[in-house]
Amino acid sequence: MPDKIHLENILFLDIETVPEKSSFDQLDETTKELWAHKSQYQRKNDTTAEEFYERAGIWAEFGKIICISVGYFTFQKEMRSFRITTFHGEEATLLQEFKEVLDEHFNHTKHVLCAHNGKEFDFPYIARRMIIHGISLPHKLDLFGKKPWEVPHIDTMELWKFGDYKHYTSLKLMAHVLGIPSPKEDIDGSMVRVVYYEENNLERIVTYCELDVLTTAQVYLRLRNQNLLTDQEVKNIVYE
Repeated sequence: MPDKIHLENILFLDIETVPEKSSFDQLDETTKELWAHKSQYQRKNDTTAEEFYERAGIWAEFGKIICISVGYFTFQKEMRSFRITTFHGEEATLLQEFKEVLDEHFNHTKHVLCAHNGKEFDFPYIARRMIIHGISLPHKLDLFGKKPWEVPHIDTMELWKFGDYKHYTSLKLMAHVLGIPSPKEDIDGSMVRVVYYEENNLERIVTYCELDVLTTAQVYLRLRNQNLLTDQEVKNIVYE
């Protein structure tokens, strides 16, 4: 376990994504064909590309990020606190704002990013969407030429695998088995598209994303065998 990393040098994060368009029929013909080809191995024989499009948010080529929540620890006179910030709105704008935070506040060698399943999803997804929008990659997401041990990323799911690369464990399951109090989420990942496009309720998604950041930080504390945030510390979280 990376217990030598100071907690205040870790930026915990989570993203929420949706299909880039609200419906399949809004795509141009080329994109429809490319989507059909991309998804053909995931679709069941009786599922059309149009029906499967509701899952397009999983792929950075066909989806978009609607919010990025980040959290970090601060320590003052041995008092621990946790702060959370969310970037949301137009994708290009929120990506630029997130990049500025990395460039200005988390740009030293000592700084690392942490997410659950981040190496398979969050980190590459953000990087791909930045490239699509013509945004230069911040140092923490530019992995070109880096050796595995030089990559400044922590993945709580990877830590839980202990070398078992076939094993997938959701954040919710990890929190449960590690005895972490479950946040009162009123949606799950499968509902994000509907809440965004049909209910037009981004605020509800932001709350869900922020709770996942908190849970990721709590899981990481447990993996380091450190005290969880207390109920009072959770109540005192600063939302910026």
